[in-house]
Amino acid sequence: MQRYNILWADDEIDLLKPHIMFLDKKGYDVTPVNSGADALEKCEIVNYDVVFLDENMPGMSGLETLTYIKSMKPNLPVVMITKSEEEHIMEEAIASKIADYLIKPLNPNQILLSVKKILDNKRLVNEKINLEYQQEFQKISMAVNGALDHQEWADIYSKMVYWGLEFDNTQNREMTEILDMQMFEANINFARFIRENYEYWLNGGEEDRPTLSHQIFKEKVVPQIQNDRPTVFLVIDNMRLDQWKIIEPFFLESFTIENFETYYSILPTTTAYARNAIFSGMLPLEMANHHTDLWVGEDQEGGKNNFEEEFLIRNLKSLGMDLKVAYHKIKNLNQGRMMIDNISNILQNDLSVIVYNFVDMLSHARTEMEIIRELAPNEAAYRSITRSWFLHSPLYESIKRMAAKGANMIITTDHGTIRVKKPFKIIGDRNTNTNLRYKVGKNLNFDENKIFFIRDPELLHLPKINVSSTYVFAMEDLFFAYPNNYNYYVNYYRDTFQHGGLSLEEMIIPIISLNSK
Repeated sequence: MQRYNILWADDEIDLLKPHIMFLDKKGYDVTPVNSGADALEKCEIVNYDVVFLDENMPGMSGLETLTYIKSMKPNLPVVMITKSEEEHIMEEAIASKIADYLIKPLNPNQILLSVKKILDNKRLVNEKINLEYQQEFQKISMAVNGALDHQEWADIYSKMVYWGLEFDNTQNREMTEILDMQMFEANINFARFIRENYEYWLNGGEEDRPTLSHQIFKEKVVPQIQNDRPTVFLVIDNMRLDQWKIIEPFFLESFTIENFETYYSILPTTTAYARNAIFSGMLPLEMANHHTDLWVGEDQEGGKNNFEEEFLIRNLKSLGMDLKVAYHKIKNLNQGRMMIDNISNILQNDLSVIVYNFVDMLSHARTEMEIIRELAPNEAAYRSITRSWFLHSPLYESIKRMAAKGANMIITTDHGTIRVKKPFKIIGDRNTNTNLRYKVGKNLNFDENKIFFIRDPELLHLPKINVSSTYVFAMEDLFFAYPNNYNYYVNYYRDTFQHGGLSLEEMIIPIISLNSK
């Protein structure tokens, strides 16, 4: 067992010998000194794991010694020990980033608890998390192989997201690999579940289906709009459940969560289909039929999500809602900064819709830029970059200002992403779309046993490009690759984050209602 080195500075150090002997028996080596000056001298030549520092020493006080130690070794944990309970001393010590604060008279267990909290915390937390996951592992495995409904699948996915975040904190690679394998197994069975139920949900399965993209505005946003408070509907595109969980604490500084739930993105899990469905309140086939001037099909040139505001206005009109509405799409840093300065005007509306594009740009940049791949080689790093972005983004400042002005907020996304690992060969003509997780075209050639496909798209409320159009959706962690230049294509796209297909990460996504504090 590793033995830790403790430096203990106290002008009455001889009276503390029983405590020092107790720590020695527990596996800690203690170096006693009786002044702040001696403590600094020792710190210069020895690497200690923790310092115990008496606040009330003659000569150089504990607080003065603490300042010098922190300037010399800012990451060295220091425990301040004092007879005084004066608040200003505690506050000054805490402001100097002490690791703990103990008040005399001391008892051995109090000291041991402090040491363990500082030095053994990571090991103890790791052991507890590993044990709890091992106990949960079997339950999850049995569940994903059983007959789950849509809510039970959402609950299972939420549990696996929870464990992924726990393992991020412990940096336990072995347990992360086990969880990854369990997620892969879950996605195999989830794909089977979607293939068996998705068409039914769209064609009459009213009682036993999840909320879908085209339903969330009417069912989840409209009931939250209040006449006496401005409402903000924030869509952070391409945001997975785990990415929401990693930025959630920043929202909770200014808001309280009124309601958290998940819903299912429609297929294909892309902006052109899922996000347009959110704003129009319609499935893709209905959009194509009823809004011919707005819908941009796969065979047409131009952006396929340039008419979200128009879809939104028409949707509100169909719902009979006479609201003062504003729509804002934030696609870059400058637009985000401009939004900060415009918060007061934004909140003059009954409903302000904000589409924030960063997470989508991050996933594309990770595919196209080697440096982003280096920074985000795995799921944990991808989450970490999302957290860092949000912490330093104009969006963070904007939501704090919105909360200060009493806004309530609904946050969601259009779909998530999955890290793709295995290529799947498909053959199509040059008019076939380029997305890696779904294809639509005529005369597509593929192995029918490993993917989800529909030769009559209208059954899934998807528009036909021509009479023989087929939609093909990737499942699990597959991505489509053409035989031409196959090796280059596979090496370029393997291990990138993609969307459009059928997986827990892409389809089960959060929607959250928040009230400003």
